[in-house]
Amino acid sequence: MLTKIVVGTDGSDTAGEAIDFAIELAERHGAALLVASSYRPVSEYRLQKEQKEAPSDVQWSLNPFEDVEATLKAAEDKALERGVAVTSEARRGDPADLLCEIAAEVGADLLIVGSKGMERRVLGSVPNKVSHKAPCSVLIVKTS
Repeated sequence: MLTKIVVGTDGSDTAGEAIDFAIELAERHGAALLVASSYRPVSEYRLQKEQKEAPSDVQWSLNPFEDVEATLKAAEDKALERGVAVTSEARRGDPADLLCEIAAEVGADLLIVGSKGMERRVLGSVPNKVSHKAPCSVLIVKTS
């Protein structure tokens, strides 16, 4: 029985396929979904430029984490449209390590990642590392 599913995203189209798959599974099983992402803060130069050019009513939303926040919000909105209970979390660090940490912390039954970077018969670094370190079952969605 699946009750908690964690899915990783980096905002790419292929990660979107993994999110769609995770939402479908969560909906079918009545499971809670946690969408996770690692991030690198937006540069100070870019922030200053965007804040200067942005209308005053949205300047507050421009922050070092704006890219990942937008990615997670889009995934949450998609899940909520399907009636799936969803939360999200972003952390700074190695994507595979943080996905495994989050899955362990929430007691996930399943960790879903995309196969981005899969070439020939070799997995990309994130799905490969997750498949070896995850504290739960792993599903690698064929995305490339």
